[in-house]
Amino acid sequence: MKLFATTVMIFCAVSASGAFAESMEIFPAGSRPSARGPEANFTGSVTVDMLYVNNEHTGNSGGLVTFEPGARSAWHTHPAGQVLIVTSGAGWVQEEGGEKRRISPGDVVWTPPGVKHWHGATDKNGVSHIAVSNVKDGKAVDWMEKVTDEQYLD
Repeated sequence: MKLFATTVMIFCAVSASGAFAESMEIFPAGSRPSARGPEANFTGSVTVDMLYVNNEHTGNSGGLVTFEPGARSAWHTHPAGQVLIVTSGAGWVQEEGGEKRRISPGDVVWTPPGVKHWHGATDKNGVSHIAVSNVKDGKAVDWMEKVTDEQYLD
């Protein structure tokens, strides 16, 4: 319930300029441009649609991330943790030293601060998830090396 209340507060309180609004605002679907996931941080075709950004009143940002089959993030950590809410498709998540785990629509994944991990689509299906990344000292993610094909398919 806390995540839902925080999300509602964010969508209702953040204005287009990032300042705290005095009343509700609606940001229509498609009003923000989609962006390609940077090649330095992703393998394969990844699209990021930012839903909201953090500001002085929120401690996180949120985006819809869509991975084509075979696409995945590089290894990374989050200084203040991250929640993934899987919305469609089939994907994988893996923390360093752990087993690769399948994720499906409706699954919610909590990654604690500092846990090295990756996530992405399976080799046969795409996946989309909403990523809610907590921000600490102005930073939401620390990117590392790419996931090799051997690690991905293992």
